[in-house]
Amino acid sequence: MRIDKFLNAVNITKRRSVAQDMISNHVVLINGVVAKASKNVEVGSLITINFLESPKRYEVLQIPTAKSTPKSLQSEYIKELV
Repeated sequence: MRIDKFLNAVNITKRRSVAQDMISNHVVLINGVVAKASKNVEVGSLITINFLESPKRYEVLQIPTAKSTPKSLQSEYIKELV
């Protein structure tokens, strides 16, 4: 699944356009490499988002099959790393 679709599907961003803006501004990294919107996410990938206050890191646990998932099931797809 493409990174922009993944960020939207697991509710890290509210809209896919927000995810695309973040990617175009080089604040999203996959396994330490700046991501392009076409980059695919795989199970075990580490996603880093460099927010202004502090970076957030996530580990991909599972790839969703649906376009969107309920926020209550977010922990099945990603794990936030400290």
